[in-house]
Amino acid sequence: MGTTRFGRVTLIVMDSAGIGEMPDAAEWGDAGSNTIGHVLESRDVRIPNMQKMGLANIRPLAVPPVTSPIGSFGRCALASNGKDTTTGHWEMAGIITEVAFPTYPHGFPPRIVDEYTKRIGRGILGNKAASGTEIIAELGEEHMKTGKPIVYTSADSVFQVAAHEEIIPIEELYRICQIARDMLTGQDQVGRVIARPFIGTPGHFTRTERRKDYAIEPPIPTLLDRLSENGHPTICVGKIASIYDYKGVTEEIKAKNNMALVDKTVEALKRDCQGFIFTNLVDFDMLYGHRNDVEGYAKALEDFDARLPEIMDAMRPDDLLMITADHGCDPSIKTSTDHTREYVPLLVYGKHSKPGVDLGIRKSLADIGETIAANFNLDLGVGTSFLSQIA
Repeated sequence: MGTTRFGRVTLIVMDSAGIGEMPDAAEWGDAGSNTIGHVLESRDVRIPNMQKMGLANIRPLAVPPVTSPIGSFGRCALASNGKDTTTGHWEMAGIITEVAFPTYPHGFPPRIVDEYTKRIGRGILGNKAASGTEIIAELGEEHMKTGKPIVYTSADSVFQVAAHEEIIPIEELYRICQIARDMLTGQDQVGRVIARPFIGTPGHFTRTERRKDYAIEPPIPTLLDRLSENGHPTICVGKIASIYDYKGVTEEIKAKNNMALVDKTVEALKRDCQGFIFTNLVDFDMLYGHRNDVEGYAKALEDFDARLPEIMDAMRPDDLLMITADHGCDPSIKTSTDHTREYVPLLVYGKHSKPGVDLGIRKSLADIGETIAANFNLDLGVGTSFLSQIA
């Protein structure tokens, strides 16, 4: 398959930053969704660096396109059946999900709750779809009085358990989350079980950094497996490692917010290393998309854009940078806080990569993983590489 074109590839996922509805969006209740488009229409959002890379050349946006983009640009459809974190990330690493992970917008049914309470030996509070910060504000005091863990879900396929660290010690919280992971199989095999510890007093609760995710093991080897098996380091920044159940991960770097995640990505780029750096910027989705916070989303785009020169300066001549998303979560749709079925942007930049290439509408996010694999002389067998167009 030839020789390696780029010594190192960095993939940054702007979690939930979709760029317009997919043809089947109405079937998912997402007609008219356009996360980036609607955020940019909300006010004068300053993102000059993503503009230079070609963001507004992908499709018409409130910011103008540039005549000569420094990067290549396109958009990817989600070929999988879903619109969540696991589905999007798995697809970009070579897994097409045919059966959507289950979601529980009205809470978990008795078959789950009854079995769970039996196994953990205590009752639960909550059992509804909710914001994590709001549900601990609502039920935290009762939890402290009763010792019952708070169980809730979200728009994602998740089973989340929140507990005060002084009421349910962290190891016990992890244990009862592992029980949930073990029992949620078959039709109830959620994408992730998440431990959500918090501290504080009523009215002043705060979540701690000891969150722990219990994901499903990918059903087949992913891009990360193939790279690590062939001697290419895979450095995962943020929640990436947990999404793949730590399979194929050679190093995990944790950070709690977008700017810290960018810091860690820059630090990794400044190392004398080869391979693959994979970063998820979680705030777009968690803090702004799911909370219908258009202004927060706009500010987060500006903040990330302002860091792009720093990222580019840290890149070596043989580095390649890709920026994309895993799904949409349009904060302007006030009737929902759910993810949205959207195309995702694709921006590609390298000091020795061809600029200004229109990569078009890709049929799948798997094209990203196939391109990265091809760069390292590997073949995932899913998706179509665009390496020859940019190298």
